[in-house]
Formats: sequence, C-alpha cells, structure tokens
Amino acid sequence: MSMTEENTGPSSTITIEDVQNLVKRKDEIEEQIKAYYDVLEDQGVDMQGPLVDMEGYPRADVDLYQVRTARHNINCLQNDHKAIMLEIEEALHKLHARERAKREQDEAEAQAGGPSEINSLPPPFARVDTITQGSPASQCGLRVGDEIIEFGSVNTENFQNLHNIASVVQHSEGKPLSVTVVRSGQKVQLCLTPQQWSGRGLLGCNIVPLRR
Repeated sequence: MSMTEENTGPSSTITIEDVQNLVKRKDEIEEQIKAYYDVLEDQGVDMQGPLVDMEGYPRADVDLYQVRTARHNINCLQNDHKAIMLEIEEALHKLHARERAKREQDEAEAQAGGPSEINSLPPPFARVDTITQGSPASQCGLRVGDEIIEFGSVNTENFQNLHNIASVVQHSEGKPLSVTVVRSGQKVQLCLTPQQWSGRGLLGCNIVPLRR
C-alpha cells in the first residue's frame, strides 16, 4: 500500500467523477450480492444452514452446487463491498481535504489582497432559487439569490450538472460542507451540513444551474 505517498501527489487528481464511479461499482456489487441471496432463498436455505440431513447425508432437497457457489460468492462480494466502501470514504476525505486546503489558501490570499480579490472570483455555476425556513440550508445562512462558486468539492472548473452537487450531498450526510457564494458582489463562506429534517431532502433549498 502506498497511501501515504499518494497524499502528496496522485491524491490531488481525484475528481467527483472518480467518486461517482466508485459508487457505481458499489451499487453493482450490492446488486450481485442480492442476486446470490435470491438464489439461497429459492433453495430455502441461508448462509449458515446445514447442507446435510439428520443422518449426515447431503440434502436431496437443495442444489448443493448452487448453494455452495452462492455462499462463496456472497462472502467474496461482501469483502469487495467493504473494500469499495473504504475507497469511497478515502476518496471523499481527500476531496474534502483538498477543498479545505484551497479554502485556507483563498482566505490567506484574501487577507493579503484586500478588495482586489473580489475581482478575481471565479464565475458562479449555480444559484440558490428557494429556501425553506428551518431547513439545514436556512440554518447555515444561505439566502435566496446567493450565487455558488464552490459547494464542497464542486467548483466552477469541475461542475458539469446538478448531479455533481447531489452526489456530494448524498455522500456527506451529517458532515459539514464548505459552501462559498457571491452575495451582493462579496464572497461569503458558509458551513452547510446535509441532514434529515422535517422537510424533504437533506438541504431544504432549490439550486438551479447558471447558463454560461
């Protein structure tokens, strides 16, 4: 394993698309596991049930080959599932760490550059259209009309569509996300934590893409 070496090099190349591909692989593994559990259910057995009768002979009421194959594949796939979940967690961690480092650098540059920094802001890629009172978005300080230039690891350069934001929200439930908006020509940084609340979704706001 060379994880420590990657922290200073290749880790910076991880993108939202990489995370989405990992999530897709995870979903495929889960579908395969379910398919093999369906095989066991059709045979009337589970993962631990005996495959011999009371006298120690192989059971005649089940397809032993199918059951053994399904059990073996489930065990292997569950190990793959654990591994892919760790990869997803690590990839998200690296994305957030890179975003945090960039934010700290931006703050340092803002302090050094003063008002001229506003003119160098990247163009926004989305706008907050509506916000529900009492929602996570409302509590973090987001306002209708805020124009988004960074949302977690999504920024002007890598934004493609709203699925990018949805993916970050889905995999960051309960975790604080840094959101940077332009409000009245000023850069405003907020901390938004996607979470369940009394309304729909994890944010409680509607975000629309900006045409560029």
